[in-house]
Amino acid sequence: MEFYSTQNKNLRVSFKDAVFNSMPLDKGLYMPESIPRLSSRFIDQIEKYNLPEIAFEVASALLQNEIPSETLRKLIEDAVNFEAPVVKLDNSTYVLELFHGPSLAFKDFGARFMSRVMSYFLQADEPLLDVLVATSGDTGGAVALGFLGVPNTRVTILYPKGKVSPIQELQLTTNGQNIRAIEIEGTFDDCQALVKQAFADEELNLKLRLTSANSINIARLIPQTFYYFNAYAQLKRKGVEQVTFAVPSGNFGNIGAGLLAYRMGLPVKQFIAATNVNDTVPRYLESGIYQTKPSVPTYANAMDVGAPSNWVRIMDLFHNDMEAVKTMIKAYRFTDEETLNGMKAIFDKYNYIACPHTAIAYLATERYKSENKTNDETTVFLSTAHPCKFPEVFPVEMAAKIEVPAQVRDLMHKPKQSEQLAADFNVFKAYLMQF
Repeated sequence: MEFYSTQNKNLRVSFKDAVFNSMPLDKGLYMPESIPRLSSRFIDQIEKYNLPEIAFEVASALLQNEIPSETLRKLIEDAVNFEAPVVKLDNSTYVLELFHGPSLAFKDFGARFMSRVMSYFLQADEPLLDVLVATSGDTGGAVALGFLGVPNTRVTILYPKGKVSPIQELQLTTNGQNIRAIEIEGTFDDCQALVKQAFADEELNLKLRLTSANSINIARLIPQTFYYFNAYAQLKRKGVEQVTFAVPSGNFGNIGAGLLAYRMGLPVKQFIAATNVNDTVPRYLESGIYQTKPSVPTYANAMDVGAPSNWVRIMDLFHNDMEAVKTMIKAYRFTDEETLNGMKAIFDKYNYIACPHTAIAYLATERYKSENKTNDETTVFLSTAHPCKFPEVFPVEMAAKIEVPAQVRDLMHKPKQSEQLAADFNVFKAYLMQF
């Protein structure tokens, strides 16, 4: 399988090149040259497969022998070695919990798969691989743990100072070894812009072998399809044949993976894009005008993205057919006040504790149901992070009921290791060039 740039479909590269180069020189994003349809036999019997088996089938279809089958199977079994359960709240509402991996966030699927793919392709005599990643919260922690100790790699994580939760910051800054963390005086969009500028800088690319661990990397997108198929398998065991997914959306990689799964044959009735007040996509779907804006800090900080990179992939999946996009994606935005009310509502109704991002997906689910009168339709909203990562957001009585995993408690005793830089590319470039 070759991969093309969304800016130029004649620009084709191998999967290996797409993974290591992350972003084409024309500043598009890589996409598979064709979207394979999984066999109806596999979809019809998907409930018989477990998560690693599903992941292998999906990855095999997309990669088509770029990695030998047995190697790919072992890689997946190592990367996806945790559960992603669908939890029933009522007869028509489920939550897909994606926070059972090492960093307690859905980003573990992409980061762990990508690190192992890169490790497979890396040769011992090759130059050091410099992995750059911008994070608004959860990506950095997942990438740090995914790449920690991987030979011949060095990871540099940029995060907006004061705009990630204390536990998220500990996950970014307490690793050492081959992981470096930089606090940027600015927003996530500033961090993302610095990373993109680095990839476009000729001098940097002559000196360093740069790649990205952000969702612009195709190796992040592919494994995120796994949990959509696996969620459907779990629901089929309960007699559900079609589903609507509500997805917390920031950089739009998560819902982009769901739409890729849909194009591969997953029976999905509707996707719901749930955002906070960083609502570039909802505004676009309403007005037809795509206009980015500076991101605004919210309680759902991993979604604080004003210029979502992956939207170009979604438009590409639908051949830039705006009407088709609007038919398949409904989008809703929610304020911080509404988010807090949503956290309380889901707790009061179901005794379920949801992080701010998850609460926004729940609110979007409820809004969609009320507007479309689909009380009997099965909806699944995605829970993207463990609530323990946001203790300051919860009322005291809810916070007291959050079970803090051992790996988080261990972080409290580790020293913070980070640099502080201005949101200035020349400053960032000088930092990278000195090593």
